Amino acid sequence: MRADAARNLDTVLHVGARLLAQDPATSIATIAATAGVDRRTVYRRFATREALLAGVYQAKLDASERALDDARLTEAPVAVALHRYVEGIIPVIRRWSIQVLKPMMNMDVEAAARSKQLGERLDRFIQRATDEGLLRADLPPGWVRTLLDQLVNATAENFPDLAAAPAADLVVDALLRGVGRS
Repeated sequence: MRADAARNLDTVLHVGARLLAQDPATSIATIAATAGVDRRTVYRRFATREALLAGVYQAKLDASERALDDARLTEAPVAVALHRYVEGIIPVIRRWSIQVLKPMMNMDVEAAARSKQLGERLDRFIQRATDEGLLRADLPPGWVRTLLDQLVNATAENFPDLAAAPAADLVVDALLRGVGRS
């Protein structure tokens, strides 16, 4: 793909994610105009709005997979990997915030399976962190993962001006030490 075509695709996907999250009925013509491309450019790549939605979701999955890979969840020391993951996933959430569309995309069997695999990678990392003593072992199954997801999502969405590295510092500190005075 040519560099300009790749930039246009990235812009269309990003604008599509933002507009469709605001209004799932947004037209492709509106997305194209906001992205600064011709409607035909979008239709050449995505025949329907549902195909564009699938493209947005795949782009988010690609970015999430890169964040997991870059964190080196199985190789790096656990605390380092945790920070790398959080620092890498916060920009993904900010760029591809499409939680509103997730139920619709779960109907895409391939995307749902891929999303599940990415979640399982993170679950295995949480288990590794527990086994190595970084996290408490006496908590209900899934509790730490749920807390991590909630902290990451809340930080990414509610503190958009906080850069990824200091945001990761806060999330990791809150996860590992809590917020109470001790």
